[in-house]
Amino acid sequence: MLTIRLLGPPVIERDGVPVRSPRGRKAWALLSYVLLAERPPGRKHLAEMLFSEADDPLGALRWSLAELRRALGIPNILGGDPVAARLGADAVVDVQLLTSEYAGTTPLLDVGGELLEGVYLTSSPEFESWLLVERHRVSARVEARLREAAVGLLAAGRAGEAVAYASRAVARNPFEEGNHELLVRSLAMTGDPTAALRQVAVCEDMLRRELGIEASAALREAATTGGGSPRIAPMSGRAAASSQLEAGRAAIAAGAVDAGLQCLRRAVAEAVHCRDAALHGRALTALGGALIHAARGRDEEGAVVLHEAILLTTRTGDRATAVTAHRELGFVELQAGRRMTADAWLTKAQALAETDEELAAVHGVRGMNASDRGDYPAAFQHLDESVERARRCADSRQQAWSLSILARAHLLRGERSQAAAALAGSLELVHEQRWMAFLPWPQTLQAELDLCAGELDVAADGLERAWALACQLNDPCWEGMAARGLGLLNAGRGDRAAAMNWLVEAAFRSNRVPDRYQWVHAYVLDAVITTALDHDDTDRARPLVTSLGSLAARCDMRELVVRAHLHRSRLGDQTALASARLLGANIDNPVLTHMLSAS
Repeated sequence: MLTIRLLGPPVIERDGVPVRSPRGRKAWALLSYVLLAERPPGRKHLAEMLFSEADDPLGALRWSLAELRRALGIPNILGGDPVAARLGADAVVDVQLLTSEYAGTTPLLDVGGELLEGVYLTSSPEFESWLLVERHRVSARVEARLREAAVGLLAAGRAGEAVAYASRAVARNPFEEGNHELLVRSLAMTGDPTAALRQVAVCEDMLRRELGIEASAALREAATTGGGSPRIAPMSGRAAASSQLEAGRAAIAAGAVDAGLQCLRRAVAEAVHCRDAALHGRALTALGGALIHAARGRDEEGAVVLHEAILLTTRTGDRATAVTAHRELGFVELQAGRRMTADAWLTKAQALAETDEELAAVHGVRGMNASDRGDYPAAFQHLDESVERARRCADSRQQAWSLSILARAHLLRGERSQAAAALAGSLELVHEQRWMAFLPWPQTLQAELDLCAGELDVAADGLERAWALACQLNDPCWEGMAARGLGLLNAGRGDRAAAMNWLVEAAFRSNRVPDRYQWVHAYVLDAVITTALDHDDTDRARPLVTSLGSLAARCDMRELVVRAHLHRSRLGDQTALASARLLGANIDNPVLTHMLSAS
């Protein structure tokens, strides 16, 4: 068995025993790039990226490829043009194994160090930029697997084992409050409230000291409440459970979140009491969905509840409820920017789905995930499918939702007429359904279209309405988007001070809860940076560019990674433009392509 370890100091092992490593750091750089690139790279590209200073770059590449073949002991690999790995069935790469949903979770506890630890190529700035982004992305994928393992163990009642995985997630990303909440919940469910409260204090102090923010109420509540644990004693059986389930759903739909959650927790308690596993699964799924969509800062608890629901629905064969639970988990991961785990849950949901209504919802979320990642062909395919299926089954809210995400994708690509058509359809359906809780999103996108067309007064009216409603709804995503739009509106009017005040407010609003929608936060940061650079405010822009680059890389938002490099170029980084072109080469966005060629 051949094992290639790229996490930590790189090493090659055969049957668990280290073998002679290839000579030179560039050999490791070459191997990692070929193994981890989205598609096999061409020889010319590899030679220019890694060996441009050599007298014969292509000759240097051939020598390094031959050196790798000797070290790996496989004579027929790393050949052709483009260069493909083709390692064979008896070879594994630790990064690919650890980030695969099909791999076991035990090796995750042994992961230490970053990708290609100790390997730096200052003479190859394009590779260094790629490696920095890949380090963030790989670290985020390992973190996502650790979190998924911990949540799954919690849902299965194995809290003691979950602690180890949650602890490693905190160690990998201590600034993510959700990781601390997961550890606190795990400790509490082991029956150790003292340890749970101690971890709460650690997190509160760290967030206050390092980030200047206060932890959410959900963190401390996690120390005393389990995932789907009812807070109210059961009453009278199946009829009561069904009644509470319907009452909870109605209350949530009406915006009475606290009352709705109480009813849904009662429904869970009643279903447990009467030992109705199918009803228990439906109640848990409804509770998990409410925690995710209706309550702020409750995604961690919602994820644990949904994992419990999947275990039950799998056992009872409740296919329809299982589809919903899988889709909702995919949505949680999407919002957090954990693309791999999001796609895994959504793929399972799609495999289980049968009806137009189910498939419309799944394709909608998959399209959103692909759009966030910058994969527009996949996004359009999923979103068109979602809109058509929603229209076919007369699911007007799903149709409106998917049309708005479709409009956003067209807007980002500069396709204003197509964006306007999709938004007109979305807004018509939203008003028809009186779906006020969703209205600020398409309103803000429409206002951005108006800004692009120079219709500032029209945009102002839409943005002011969206801002007021977003604040009334207390929705950080809508608030961030509306404030961003108001910032750009004032920039267009030439009011620099008002523009920056609104944009700073947008950055705060979009980041004020731990379970924020990461794409919106990154989109806002990009606007703040662009406006600051347009006014030569480099002191404000510089630290935000670093934040955007790190966030976009961790959350696999490829287009925003490229934009962060373009901002670095404007700040005077001589190598950033070449890196931006390398990282943006495979993104199908005419606007981005123009920006790269015009820079």
